[in-house]
Amino acid sequence: MKTLILRDLKLAFRSGSGFGLGLAFYVVLVTIYPLALGNDPVIISKTAPATLWIGALLAMLLSFDRVFSLDAEDGSLDLLLTSNLAPVSVVFAKLTTLWLTSGLPLVVGAPVLSVILGYPAGGWLIPTLTVGTIGLAALGTFGASLVHSIKRGALILPILVLPLAVPSVIFGTLALHRAADGGDVLSAFAILTGVTLATVALVPLAAARALSSA
Repeated sequence: MKTLILRDLKLAFRSGSGFGLGLAFYVVLVTIYPLALGNDPVIISKTAPATLWIGALLAMLLSFDRVFSLDAEDGSLDLLLTSNLAPVSVVFAKLTTLWLTSGLPLVVGAPVLSVILGYPAGGWLIPTLTVGTIGLAALGTFGASLVHSIKRGALILPILVLPLAVPSVIFGTLALHRAADGGDVLSAFAILTGVTLATVALVPLAAARALSSA
């Protein structure tokens, strides 16, 4: 599994789009948002948690369709599924690579973007986005496993993933709102963590079944 993760990371580095595309989209979205609101600092600051979370979700969506599609096109996915590596391990390796290439750059860049939005409680931003983006990566992996063999499956993928991502976005945004207002952050963060843990536990099994039956 480690070899597969390193191989996919090397491919992502060579192509460049795996690391840069989502982060570039995230930066553009967050920097344009204040202009759309008329540059009102109060409104921008109050809506910053939603902006950071929705931006992260949309940025990660750009990478979901590539999780299995490239390997399916060149036949390497079939080789992986018939190798000594269990299908669940293949899925978990893909999930890990997806987060490292699309989720982690957003987590690193979010504190800088939060300054642009005037968000005052940056201490909770990194842990909340870290936990949340891992869950989003798991959902993206599951969605990609369902559509990898479908022609133009990338068009269907957002419709499958976005409804499943609603709990993560709701509780992630709620945690950041409470952090800014001095409220109870731990309860919202605990629910977000529970959602992510359940997703990561169930997705590899479901995605492996979907890949094996395709």
